[in-house]
Amino acid sequence: PELQGAMGRYIALDQGVDPEVADAIRDHYKPQGPSDSIPVSKIGMAVALADKLLSIAGFFTANMKPTGSADPFQLRRHAIGISRTAIESELKLKLKPLLDWAVAQFAPVNYLNPPPDDDGTIGVSAIDGQSNREVVVNEILAFFADRLKGYLKEKGARHDLIDAVFSLGGQDDLLMVTRRVEALSKFLETDDGKNLLAGVKRASNILKIEEKKDGVNYKGDVNPSQLIKGEEKALHTAITTAAAQARRAIEAEDFEAAMKAIAKLRLPVDAFFENVTVNDKDQTFRTNRLRLLNRIREAVSEVADFSKIEG
Repeated sequence: PELQGAMGRYIALDQGVDPEVADAIRDHYKPQGPSDSIPVSKIGMAVALADKLLSIAGFFTANMKPTGSADPFQLRRHAIGISRTAIESELKLKLKPLLDWAVAQFAPVNYLNPPPDDDGTIGVSAIDGQSNREVVVNEILAFFADRLKGYLKEKGARHDLIDAVFSLGGQDDLLMVTRRVEALSKFLETDDGKNLLAGVKRASNILKIEEKKDGVNYKGDVNPSQLIKGEEKALHTAITTAAAQARRAIEAEDFEAAMKAIAKLRLPVDAFFENVTVNDKDQTFRTNRLRLLNRIREAVSEVADFSKIEG
């Protein structure tokens, strides 16, 4: 069995098959384990990825998911194989549209009105208004997230930083998630990163206390005309600039630049807490300053969910 693919390549070459196709036959099964190499040829990579995605989609659609230590169809190995292929070959691979396609191959039914489970077509019921396809796809995305967490932890990545990136939602590009975690890790090793993390947590803690006490959420626009102290004016300007720069950097997939943009908040955040009283006696100023704290939280969420980061 360990020669499947390898012998297929030799037989294909002997029969005069195009060498690129023969290489794809060999690469189709890769990687078969943590020490096995990833596919080399582009066609082989495409076939290997499609086969593993379809296997995962098929078993999840039939509600035959791994449970505990039981994984008879080696779906965890398939997910790690897909992750390794994407990351090690630096392949941008957005999972959600691929999984939408893969699940559809096994469940060509009306997803909002599925047949009974014993029909064998699909084994998951609609949840919270989602179609069955969405339910299955979201389950598989969560499955991939867990596998990628394990893979990155083995590579030395901090579990809280992985959670901080995944908590943003919509993180279905395995290579981009990995690069974002790496950039976040480097940032938090700097003084700016450590101090900004402390400032963000302070802002979040104040907001949590005041929102619970007041029974309201302090999301909303900051009123610039009600910023009377220099430090709060400077912070508002810095947040607006940093958030926009970080957003553009993220869109360009330049995660280090995004971290550098957010790092510029460190000094104005420190100055704000040193010189401005958030819970001012004037309710108008208090509300505006609490909204300003929320803007800090929103700005850093361009790069990660800082509430998930330890320290």
